[in-house]
Amino acid sequence: MLKWTVIFLIVALVAAVLGFGGIASGAASIAKILFFIFLVLFVISLIMGFVRKN
Repeated sequence: MLKWTVIFLIVALVAAVLGFGGIASGAASIAKILFFIFLVLFVISLIMGFVRKN
């Protein structure tokens, strides 16, 4: 999932450089949403790993 976040971030940066504002903002918002989903899943798996070890 982090790979997709980086891909959408790169698409947003390229679109912003080329002047496509709508596409850039859309890709950036998708990248932000995917990053937060990744972060939540990472924290959940980290907590579950600590719980199972004890």
